[in-house]
Amino acid sequence: MAASDRSAVEEAALAASGRSALRLGEEKIGVIEVHSFPALGRLCAFRFLEWAQSHPDGVVALPTGRTPEHFIAWTSRLLRGWASADPSTLQLLREGGISLSAGVPDMASLRFVQLDDFYPMHPDHPNRFTNYVRLLYIDAIGLDADKALLMDGLWTLGCDAGCDAGQLFADGVDLTLRDREAATAREAAQKRALAAVDQYCSDFEAKVRGMGGIGFFLGGIGPDGHVAFNCAGSGRHSVTRLTKTNYATQAAAAGDLGGIEAARRGAVVTIGLGTVCFNERCVAYLMAAGDAKARVVQRACEAPASDAVPGSALRCLPSARLALTRSAASKLGARRDIDAIAALRAAPPLSSWSAAAATTTAAATTTAAATTTA
Repeated sequence: MAASDRSAVEEAALAASGRSALRLGEEKIGVIEVHSFPALGRLCAFRFLEWAQSHPDGVVALPTGRTPEHFIAWTSRLLRGWASADPSTLQLLREGGISLSAGVPDMASLRFVQLDDFYPMHPDHPNRFTNYVRLLYIDAIGLDADKALLMDGLWTLGCDAGCDAGQLFADGVDLTLRDREAATAREAAQKRALAAVDQYCSDFEAKVRGMGGIGFFLGGIGPDGHVAFNCAGSGRHSVTRLTKTNYATQAAAAGDLGGIEAARRGAVVTIGLGTVCFNERCVAYLMAAGDAKARVVQRACEAPASDAVPGSALRCLPSARLALTRSAASKLGARRDIDAIAALRAAPPLSSWSAAAATTTAAATTTAAATTTA
């Protein structure tokens, strides 16, 4: 990958990582490594702010939940310090590759697209992702609520008067109703609600594409490689839709939903991989931290592209990156080999090992002789 394909923030991050290029060995997507989860958030905040400087009125899709906590904290901190000309913040920005002459990006000019949400979920539920968006992006970093495309209005959509999706799908969301006749009056009502939600998703997708697609995407990569709620098996051309999740994703969401059974019964609304990749100029960052993510990162980055690894779909975007902690990158072949060679070179020479071993042996012999004499 040529240096001209890298932004100033990426150049600075690459230099700090000690790597020679964004892609090494068999890697099929650019990789940037940092030393810790907080540093991952800072890197993504730098790249987001850099992009926002040159894309007023741009379309952004940012994650919710635990994944972006350091990203949000760093973005908020940097914006506050930048606006007040805090010297330490300005120095951090310069070191991160940000051009101060381009000015503070106008967060209120950006158009926000929500990635996903649970269905059904009460509008006031504390773990509803739409509420996270309002609290953490609109309130905390100054995005304009009127320019946000949120997954609102689903609670009563398609339901009969006096009913809501929580009541209608109390026993679970059965998506087979899309393709079969309803056997009961309750199933008929569920079928109508599902049809309304499906239309909602189609309209949502059309709105995103009508804006030109997503310009800056930030997300995590799940234990099965999922991106947003595009789990293993999601097609690279998938669009915004109501869908079920797999066990790995349900287990990860169980804490937010009140247990694995609640996660299993419910469904999700998610933008698709095709939604993310619609704009070929999209800057897409996938974050991963910890060695538990190392195997799925390796598959997303080096293995043949596959619907079984949704993260691999983003390879079609020239500006897609994997932002990783060192441990999350530990199974990437070329990086593992480079680190192993560096460790060998840093080790003491064999001659010093032999000398140390001889000294230890001599000391042990002397001690043994003294003990025998005594």
